[in-house]
Amino acid sequence: MKKLSAIFAIVAMVFLGAFANAQSVASIDYENILAAMPETKRMSQDLDAWAKMKGDDLRKQGSSFEEEVKKYQAGASALSEDQRKAREAELQKKGQSLQALEQTAQQELEKKRTEMLNPIIKKLNDAVAKVSKANNYAFVLDNQNLVYRGGPEITSLVKKELGL
Repeated sequence: MKKLSAIFAIVAMVFLGAFANAQSVASIDYENILAAMPETKRMSQDLDAWAKMKGDDLRKQGSSFEEEVKKYQAGASALSEDQRKAREAELQKKGQSLQALEQTAQQELEKKRTEMLNPIIKKLNDAVAKVSKANNYAFVLDNQNLVYRGGPEITSLVKKELGL
């Protein structure tokens, strides 16, 4: 039994030692690289411009709606009960429509952001993979999730690969 335990211990040490030597780990500041990429900066500018355009349009519609409400409030006393109810229902419908437009604009902005960000992330991930393969790194971890970092930090290598 002792012989079997000793053989098992030797095999385990050889296996674990070979595994540890074959696996190297590096870390990277992913967000730093992503923020430094010109594509990310262009994306932010494009999204800001689109959001401003949509926001301006929504503000105009909101102002128009507010004017309608004020006009209704000023003349509501001259309307019959049926006319007031009809006008209030119309204003309520317009208000709900305006809220729906705001929600749709927010969803469109998020969709545009995702569509624009996906190719940027792919480019960054491809660069990380290329640097990792060239330097024989089996694992690359993001610095933001590390408690302790003792291995190589390859942010500069990936930035170089991306031409940053």
